[in-house]
Amino acid sequence: MNKTASVLAFDLGASSGRALIGELTPAQGGNPELKITEIHRFSNGPVHIGNHLHWDILLLLQEVKAGIRKAFQAGFQPESFSIDTWGVDFGLLDRNGELMGNPYHYRDSQTEGLIEEVNDLIGKEKLFLQSGLQFMPFNTLYQLYAMVKAKSPKLEQAETLLLTPDLLMYFLTGEKVCEFTMATTTQLFDPTTRSWNTGLMDQLGIPSSMLLKPILPGTQFGQLTDAVCEELDVPAIKAVAVGSHDTASAIAAVPTRSATFVYLACGTWSLLGTEQQQASLTLETLENNYSNEGGVGDTYQMLKNIMGLWLLQECKREWEAKGNNKSFTELVELAKGAIAFRSLIDPDDLRFMSPKDMPEEIRAYCRETKQLIPQSEGEVVRCILESLALRYRASVEQAEKITESVYEGLHMVGGGIQNELLCQFTANAIGRPVWAGPIEASAIGNMLVQFTAIDRLADMGEARELVRRSFPVLTYEPKELAVWEEAYNRFTALAK
Repeated sequence: MNKTASVLAFDLGASSGRALIGELTPAQGGNPELKITEIHRFSNGPVHIGNHLHWDILLLLQEVKAGIRKAFQAGFQPESFSIDTWGVDFGLLDRNGELMGNPYHYRDSQTEGLIEEVNDLIGKEKLFLQSGLQFMPFNTLYQLYAMVKAKSPKLEQAETLLLTPDLLMYFLTGEKVCEFTMATTTQLFDPTTRSWNTGLMDQLGIPSSMLLKPILPGTQFGQLTDAVCEELDVPAIKAVAVGSHDTASAIAAVPTRSATFVYLACGTWSLLGTEQQQASLTLETLENNYSNEGGVGDTYQMLKNIMGLWLLQECKREWEAKGNNKSFTELVELAKGAIAFRSLIDPDDLRFMSPKDMPEEIRAYCRETKQLIPQSEGEVVRCILESLALRYRASVEQAEKITESVYEGLHMVGGGIQNELLCQFTANAIGRPVWAGPIEASAIGNMLVQFTAIDRLADMGEARELVRRSFPVLTYEPKELAVWEEAYNRFTALAK
């Protein structure tokens, strides 16, 4: 490579979004390195309207447009662009291609109790074998079934369903597509037939005609529309379908050399799993509540959704509302000084999905389980971080049992690895090394697929080698194994 090539990646999470330029820079010996530059960052969060929780999708569109404009104003000339976001959520388009209302937020309460109701109608085992997905109340299946039960007129009038990243790409390109990794988060996609489960949708009264045939990551489609180019005063650039589910993009950036590895994408949610060539549709996978979600390179990710740093984020938000504006760094420092293993929680208890007051919910859990109740901020934060680390250990052991593999250590990627205490706690809990990096994994994975699609990289093997060459990885060795083993025994008894 004798000149720099660049792409533009948008990575939208549940609390913030960012636009980053990825550049393949020439290097001595013919091996390029990847340089990333953040050019725009913005907040993202739910909006309460009446009794429902929504995304402000048009504001997100404006922020994405701002990122495109800033990229060119900064002098970059990206060859392509793409967007990755969280899974499951969607917008509905009418026959004129216009958006029908604000998309619901996955934490909206409309799906409460629907897992059990659908299981009674379909059968839990049958539903798992036809979707391979973890039973989570926010899955697209339950959102759509809630609309069926509410007799929503939108379902009668909708012509097309677009999942969040596909919806934003449609606004920018005019092209309606459904990307494979996002499709697999819906619980409506059958990994065996690799097609939509229209029989299930017919049984539940969900119109299947709204859904488009999925396209694979790495597919080029369209470009910025003339109207968008004129509005932003930028040239047309190619659109690429990446691993549009942010987890799929994050896993694509795991700097592993092994075909057998276990990873943790750590952020608002924690996604712990392992890469497979086929979906794992066994009763053992079902019993351990693991998912099978599509990955980059025509893979499947056998993974588990864990509540993650949402617990800490919500505590911080609650404390800020009461006038305490400590940073995450300050809160973690307080946790370091708190007594170890004073109290533990099961992070995956659904009571923590969307409580009114997270610190009080944690205290209530400890009170009900007859533990010492964490009072100070440091005690609450330590409770969260220790409990997460122990949940990670349980999930690693479940993954090993399902796959009949033994993993040497854990690859941690994503923004959560900036919490060094959590990384060390995780190494202590699993009794194995933790390899932490890169931080911007979802954006980097997004870029890697784009570079592959425009023929700047040969395949994902070369892409992961590029990540290893370009970004530091910190190693955390396990410590204090005996006390963590004792804590794990407490945790497993508590979280049964």
